[in-house]
Amino acid sequence: MPLPVEFVAFPSRAARTQYVHRRFSRYFDERVLDVGCFEAPLRELLGKEKYFGIDIVGAPDIVLNLEQCERLPVDDRSFKTVICIEVLEHLDNLHAMFAELVRTSREHVLISLPNCWSDARMPIGRGKGEFAHYGLPATRPVDRHKWFFNLEQAEQFARAMAQQHQLSIVELFATEKPRNALVQALRRLRYPGSRYQNRYSQTMWALFRRS
Repeated sequence: MPLPVEFVAFPSRAARTQYVHRRFSRYFDERVLDVGCFEAPLRELLGKEKYFGIDIVGAPDIVLNLEQCERLPVDDRSFKTVICIEVLEHLDNLHAMFAELVRTSREHVLISLPNCWSDARMPIGRGKGEFAHYGLPATRPVDRHKWFFNLEQAEQFARAMAQQHQLSIVELFATEKPRNALVQALRRLRYPGSRYQNRYSQTMWALFRRS
C-alpha cells in the first residue's frame, strides 16, 4: 500500500530544516540530538540550550566522522529526541548508526531517507546527464551516497528497524513536490501503487518511539 503523502518542496537545506521544525515541533520540547547536522540550521530555531549537533563538517557541536564511529560520544537515552535527516544513505555503517540513534534516544527517533530512484529516473531515461551524490568524479568527493534504493525499500528498511529495535512507528509518510492535480492523476493511473511513489515521491520520513 502506498505511503501517505505530504506535498512540499525543499529548494534549499534551510527550507527542509524549517519544515522539520514546523512539522515535528511537538517532539522538540527538550534537548534534541541532530546526527549529521552539517551547518546546524536547526540550532537557530531551537536555541543553543535545546540543541546538540554532530557531524564531520559544517558547524557541529562535536566534530566526528560518523563512518568511523562505533559509538556516538553521548550517554544512553540522553536526548528525548534524536534526529538524522538525509544522512544514513551517506554511511557505509548505516545499520550500526541507526542502532546508535536508538541507544541515545529516550523517547523518539526521527529519520528521513531520499528516494534515489526519483532523482535518477530522468537522466537514466534520457541516457545523459547526472544526478547528485553518484557518478565517477576524478577526485574522491567528501560527500556521496553509499546506497541506492527506492521509496518502497526505504519503507521496508524503516519497518525492519522498528521490529529489530522494538520500536513503534508513530508516523511513516512520503513527501513529494506539489504538482498539477491532473498530471498527478494521470501518472497514478499509468504507474499504480508503489510504482508511482518509486518514480515521483522524493523523501521518506519515519518517526519512531521507544518502548
